[in-house]
Amino acid sequence: MTFEPDYRIIVDAATNRKPSRLPIYEHAIDESIMALVLGADMNLQGESISDLRGHYTRVCQFWKSMTYDTVSFEAQICPCLPGHGAIMGGRPGPIQNREDFEKYPFSEIAEIFWNKWEPHLNALSSVMPSGMKALGGCGYGVFEISEDLVGFEYLCLLQHDDPELFSELYRRIGDLMVALWSRLLDRFGDHFAVCRMGDDLGFKSSTLLAPNTIIEHILPQYRRIIGLVHSAGKPFLLHSCGKIFAVMEEIVAAGIDAKHSNEDQIAPFAQWIERYNDRIGLFGGIDVDLLCRNDPRTVYEEVLLRGTEYRRQAKGFALGSGNSIPHYVPVDSYLAMIEAAREIRRREEN
Repeated sequence: MTFEPDYRIIVDAATNRKPSRLPIYEHAIDESIMALVLGADMNLQGESISDLRGHYTRVCQFWKSMTYDTVSFEAQICPCLPGHGAIMGGRPGPIQNREDFEKYPFSEIAEIFWNKWEPHLNALSSVMPSGMKALGGCGYGVFEISEDLVGFEYLCLLQHDDPELFSELYRRIGDLMVALWSRLLDRFGDHFAVCRMGDDLGFKSSTLLAPNTIIEHILPQYRRIIGLVHSAGKPFLLHSCGKIFAVMEEIVAAGIDAKHSNEDQIAPFAQWIERYNDRIGLFGGIDVDLLCRNDPRTVYEEVLLRGTEYRRQAKGFALGSGNSIPHYVPVDSYLAMIEAAREIRRREEN
């Protein structure tokens, strides 16, 4: 059937209203998957304007052909941080003490960020198909930026050794993010349907920092960013991996409109619906493990069964993987998930 994207469908889901048809959503899809689906080279991401437009034309072609209403896109902050890389583990970041903090070139980050990302945002905006908008914004979240600047293990030590600096670090990260988000919303806000921040606060069994630490130091910065997004008339979606139920009530109270990322081994998606369906939109529902370990026919049948039930139970629901589509997800299993979503739509039309 002919698919005409309509970004308002995903806005309805993100604001916890029942969309007129089932939307699908992904936090990210590896470009190797896009290349296999399109049968086209995605490696056109050179420095020239024509290269960027060519690249994003193919990116948009993929998202539209897979019947998404939005293109997921983030202008990533962490690669623009001088000395970045500690978020990947194995080494300390550039800030380990007061002296490091005072001399760190925070004032230079905005220029680095915009020099890198403004051409991409311009290119994406110029080739966006009719009816589509982007979903995303400034990539990486408050906690993840602190991991990149300090390192996770060293961040825990810093909290113990210098709690005042630990506090100041998060306020400074908040200042940086507010500055970046403010300009993005001013210059490119019309091209975004929903704004999003990815900030992995947990792992399989708990939050990575103590719940009270997250509530005291991280969530105040969330409120600042969410306030900006809401002032621009956009809903805000939080992507956070891990078992974060210990802070979810406070996260909801901070103003998020929707939540993504879920793992069956942490909690069945039905539990997310039971707990939060009356207050926020819920995106995802299909565990990446299901996609990786099963043949396409099984994936199709499972997604058809689960997606139909989630669509019935939840108000603001968008179907997709519980995390993202990395390069190791079998492309046929990914396509089976998409085809199941289409079948759910077809059955609702009949």
